[in-house]
Amino acid sequence: MSTKTERKAETSSGIEMKVAFKPDDADIDYARDLGDPGEFPFTRGPYASMYRGKLWTMRQYAGYASAAESNARYRYLLEHGQTGLSVAFDLPTQMGYDSDHPLARGEVGKVGVAIDTLDDMERLFDRIPLDKVSTSMTINSTAAILLAMYISVARKQGVSPDKISGTIQNDILKEYIARGTYIYPPRQSLRIVTDIFAYCARETPRWNTISISGYHIREAGSTAAQEVAFTLANAIAYVQAAVESGLDVDEFAPRIGFFFNSHNQFLEEVAKFRAARRLWARIMRERFGARDPRSQMLRFHAQTAGSSLTAQQPEVNIVRTTIQARATLVLRCFASTRRQRVLR
Repeated sequence: MSTKTERKAETSSGIEMKVAFKPDDADIDYARDLGDPGEFPFTRGPYASMYRGKLWTMRQYAGYASAAESNARYRYLLEHGQTGLSVAFDLPTQMGYDSDHPLARGEVGKVGVAIDTLDDMERLFDRIPLDKVSTSMTINSTAAILLAMYISVARKQGVSPDKISGTIQNDILKEYIARGTYIYPPRQSLRIVTDIFAYCARETPRWNTISISGYHIREAGSTAAQEVAFTLANAIAYVQAAVESGLDVDEFAPRIGFFFNSHNQFLEEVAKFRAARRLWARIMRERFGARDPRSQMLRFHAQTAGSSLTAQQPEVNIVRTTIQARATLVLRCFASTRRQRVLR
């Protein structure tokens, strides 16, 4: 008689996995839990055909030490097929310090571009038409300042604010939880976030006013389930604060976006994304009374997991990021089959 003990298979979140699945294992009500693509609760995606009719925006996160260097890089990427920009700012810019401040010493231009003045911002987007290029800016505590600079540059180009498109991260709560680039206390920080919601709803209707981020929470050590839990908890706090400030939920919620991590557990990541969609749809409809379907859609960007990579055997990283990217592509491209995708 064999004394061999079978090892349990678990995901990285500690969820036990079955050795084999049968058709009757899933207790699913199709209309309640899945629905058609583009229909509530948007488990199978926010758009009926997802990205087979129109490709998603392709952008590479980049930012060199100076505005001029970064501008050259951005123009190169756009000339070689990239369809949008993703700006990385250095830590002093993220924390609201000028490059010549004593506390900025050693950090200027280290992890992104240094932007101190409107002149810097003009050089950053020189010869880049802001009415034709969508720009994502990874900026939080100083998001209002960088967005104001961006709008000013657009106006100098002759582009009105209602013609620009893009995203500011503007997710200050995850900075307290996982990352650390906050300036003001939480209540005052939330006031700035909701003021941005209100301004952009009036002046920049094509701009995504926040990218609520689970990515950094996962990088800081959370499980997949915790990533969704913290992210949606933060999202609820933002929506609640905006509603309490007097905004109508359907006035700002359609411009809310999300940002998730994608790790090595392929099926767990696919399930995580689908669960997050369904949860958000119900939160917005049942808790906040959102009636506009766009307010109920969880549109998100996903990035492969930096914490899963290794410096010692870099070739392994190619395989890991391929698996991670595949988990998001399954959700992105095939809505009318049994699979699909995410954000536009």
